[in-house]
Amino acid sequence: MSQVSSLLPGTAAAASPSAISLYARHTEGYEERVEATLAQLRQAAIDHPGAIVQATSLGAEDMVITDLIARYELPIAVATLQTGKLHTQTLALIPAIEARYGLEVALFSPREEQVVHFLRKHGENAMYESIDLRKNCCQIRKLEPLSRMLAGREAWVTGLRREQSQNRGNVPVREVEANGRVKLNVLADWSWNDVWHYIASNEVPYNALHDQFMPSIGCEPCTRAIAVGEEFRAGRWWWEDEKAKECGLHVAGPSTDAQNEAVAA
Repeated sequence: MSQVSSLLPGTAAAASPSAISLYARHTEGYEERVEATLAQLRQAAIDHPGAIVQATSLGAEDMVITDLIARYELPIAVATLQTGKLHTQTLALIPAIEARYGLEVALFSPREEQVVHFLRKHGENAMYESIDLRKNCCQIRKLEPLSRMLAGREAWVTGLRREQSQNRGNVPVREVEANGRVKLNVLADWSWNDVWHYIASNEVPYNALHDQFMPSIGCEPCTRAIAVGEEFRAGRWWWEDEKAKECGLHVAGPSTDAQNEAVAA
């Protein structure tokens, strides 16, 4: 347990500067990127009426997308995964979105019996013990609920950006998954400066943990602040090899439904 406790994220300094002051910068081509993203969202809503959802992680990128959906009254549903392990600050954004924009955020939670079985067999800190156990936890808390979120959907919108990591360096704006569902990564070519310039310019609510040097925020046990010079996603599953740092939501391969069936078997 001493090894595990040494890995757990510490408390960030109370007087840290805001993410807006650190990152919000207007860069060349910003307005064109915003217009292109808006055009993609509008077209997607036309192409997939009543069958498109924004799968928001409630991170900075996704808050930009939610703001665009609300600001331009686009008929795109908004949903998130309530994994049961999210930070209080992350959960606080759900009522904030509903109050600010009048949008309902649909919640998809893991199946209680699967969580109970996993915890009884492996314990609360299983994610630190092996990559397989961590991915099994992600499967139960993220992938299986995602399969229900996407059931009956023709398209979904994410906040993936190429700048986020090497694994995401070639992410396309639009891709068609093995099951025919369209995945739209409408911020693929946005920079971190773009994201925060939009947030600052439009007074978009955001996760308070971004002010504590957490650019990428997932479940509480698997997220820590990053140090100067560390990669964008260094605070996610920081005890693992860089190549393993995905939960499976955005990894090319079998469809989400097929993945869920394989793990359940």
